[in-house]
Amino acid sequence: MFWLLLLITLIALIVVMRKEAGAIATLAVLVAMGVVSTAVGYKLLGVILYAAAVVTAVTGLAPLRRLWLTPRLFAMFKRIAPKVSTTEQVALDAGTVSWDGELFSGKPNWSKLLESPYSGLTEQEQSFVDNQCTEAVSKCNSWDVAVERADLPKEVWDYIKKEGFLGMIIPKSYGGLEFSAKAQSAVLQKLSANESLMVSVGVPNSLGPGELLLKYGTQAQKDHYLPRLADGREIPCFGLTGPRAGSDATSLPDTGVVCKGEFEGKEVIGLKLNFEKRWITLAPIATVVGLAFRMLDPDNLLGKGKDRGITCALVPRNTKGMEIGRRHCPIGGPFLNGPIKGKDMFIPLDYIIGGEEMAGEGWRMLVECLSVGRCITLPSGAAGAGAYAVGTSGGFTRVRRQFNTPVADMEGVQEPLARIMANTYIAQCAVKHTANMVDNGEKPSVPSAILKYHLTEMQRTILSDAMDVHGGKAVTLGPRNYLGIGYSSNPVSITVEGANIMTRSLMIFGQGAIRCHPYVLAELAAKNNDDIKAFDTAFFKHAGLIFGNAARAFTLGLRIGKAQVPFDEASKPYAQGVARFSAAFGLCADAAMSTLGSELKMRELISARLGDVLSNMYLASMVLKNWHESDKVEGEKALMEYSLNTLMYRMENALDEFLQNLPNTVVAKTLRVLTMPLGRRWDKPHDDLTRTIALSCSTDSAIRNKMLSGLWITPGTDTVDNPIARYNDLLKDYEKAEELYRRVNKAYNKGDIPMEALHPEQRFSEALKAKIFSEGEAEFMMKYEANVLEMLTVDDFAFDAFAMDKSTVINHNA
Repeated sequence: MFWLLLLITLIALIVVMRKEAGAIATLAVLVAMGVVSTAVGYKLLGVILYAAAVVTAVTGLAPLRRLWLTPRLFAMFKRIAPKVSTTEQVALDAGTVSWDGELFSGKPNWSKLLESPYSGLTEQEQSFVDNQCTEAVSKCNSWDVAVERADLPKEVWDYIKKEGFLGMIIPKSYGGLEFSAKAQSAVLQKLSANESLMVSVGVPNSLGPGELLLKYGTQAQKDHYLPRLADGREIPCFGLTGPRAGSDATSLPDTGVVCKGEFEGKEVIGLKLNFEKRWITLAPIATVVGLAFRMLDPDNLLGKGKDRGITCALVPRNTKGMEIGRRHCPIGGPFLNGPIKGKDMFIPLDYIIGGEEMAGEGWRMLVECLSVGRCITLPSGAAGAGAYAVGTSGGFTRVRRQFNTPVADMEGVQEPLARIMANTYIAQCAVKHTANMVDNGEKPSVPSAILKYHLTEMQRTILSDAMDVHGGKAVTLGPRNYLGIGYSSNPVSITVEGANIMTRSLMIFGQGAIRCHPYVLAELAAKNNDDIKAFDTAFFKHAGLIFGNAARAFTLGLRIGKAQVPFDEASKPYAQGVARFSAAFGLCADAAMSTLGSELKMRELISARLGDVLSNMYLASMVLKNWHESDKVEGEKALMEYSLNTLMYRMENALDEFLQNLPNTVVAKTLRVLTMPLGRRWDKPHDDLTRTIALSCSTDSAIRNKMLSGLWITPGTDTVDNPIARYNDLLKDYEKAEELYRRVNKAYNKGDIPMEALHPEQRFSEALKAKIFSEGEAEFMMKYEANVLEMLTVDDFAFDAFAMDKSTVINHNA
């Protein structure tokens, strides 16, 4: 009976903890079980339970704990809580918290994720993607753009200006397209067939003068610049990074000193700028330059202090003192990118974006804009590049034959094919539904960091896998190589808009731990305001959350009381897995913050692994949302399962590594018991799924066609070939061709075709003579094989073609 009473008490307490029912519910359980224990003769147990009730009352009931406990806790919190700098506070205040906050809570409310279903593109937006985007991308060959011209063709520049590509974010009232975030993403995914084209369109519509003017510009600045940016009369760039300021943009040494100077024949108060910027996209051709600098007023001419902080200004290219026009050579595809310098360059205060009243507000302006732009441009490019890799890799491996079989049927090739398809599927789901959040008013600062890091890393993996399965076709550059230049330029996406190493190790969890946590921000605010009552409320709700997450993680880890989720039977186990990991993550995040305190900032590997758990939960949620809302096609279920299985494996692996490396081993072991009571439960996807997905990738399947539907899939032009269209045509005829391949190979092996007929074309001719093929079949196979050979062919060049200085070429055979 004793053990039964104890067990009942523990179960009741776990239920109370799991529901975060609070101190009163806990007291009720302890007192009730104390009474029962005493009544049936177990007085010692009753005394213990009564004592526990007393402790709960004096620590859990607000009127009692505020007399003695809260003041002590508040004093300790003030000593150990990390100091948040002004720049960090601005970054924390930027953006909004949505689904990422639910994941941090440990008890995600799935209805919040599903309350804003994907609404699709407008008729105008879809028409633009179908027509103008197709026209633009069909004018760009990667080799021609990257090597022959080192620029987009003039007709392409003229076209994207005329059609408004550079003004997608600008309102129609100023002559722009006023596209939704979803439409911008769709445009960039389609244009990612050519990296230089995607970058040239993406950058003006991301972090730069256009967005800054829209949100912060004066009316006069908007009226002057926005129509000119929309129609391409002005080409913008934005100078932020420099030799000593990269990922740490707040350390920029560029200055704007308030002084008097001459402007348009009059003496005015303005700024003398001295700066050196590097890696500025579109700088070589920009007509108007956005600049970030530290504004100083040593003589206090403006009467608001000597150090005004980071400020943003918009400066015409022809301003005296500006050095602009030289180029960097970005790896892979040399899109227009270069340095900008300025020495003693005087500008009026009117050039400050937003006017004088926005002086010193530059850092806030930048991080608020970045919270949106960073989750659109590069992630969309990654999703688009992945989809093109699905199309080309699946097509190539199906028509490329070795050992008398398509290499797509070899398991060694099927593994990277499945990875390519799954990573692309995850990326497409993530950008689609995060863009939808933006259109519903969210400014997802933490999800933008998640997408920037993980999707560009997925792009790296996708392109590496694509290179592997293409073999010699992809490592030989030339006009026929549709993969090599994009593969070579992938490090650009990894590096820009916050280097991936820094984003993973510092930003995702580092920002999320304060911004997305239900109570940490309130606790810090209470500390800063010296508000003990607000601290008490936040702290003890936080404590309840910790106990609740411990109970949820433990019981869900034991498969007791599975989370209720609004998904079908195929996807429900994965949603329940996310719910379980959300509780485990919330508990581990609090443990890391409480045991490491301010040291957590420097424990970047710990932060990175917690960020990986959060990121994979977010990406899995996007896949689940997509599966729940979209029209499903044949083959998609297997891809959904493979993708989610991969993400579950990754989040469990990250959690395991966190527990292995948490410095406090006692806490780590306790957390392992609570979060993994039955050990690890998720494995990598099964080989059967790998084979199924590789087959879908390399045949004319419904899921392949769905994933490629947003790309350029129409036939190429006389000057620009479209490999996706060619492969799609070959796959449509593949089943017929494969049957004929088998027939002719069987005849050859039996000796019905002469042994010297080694080339396929020779065998087809001999098969026709031997009446193994009909005339129509032989003609079909001749044409099919010619198209296959065209896709397998690589380029060659004159011996001295690559020497910039022909006089240095050595005649080795003289």
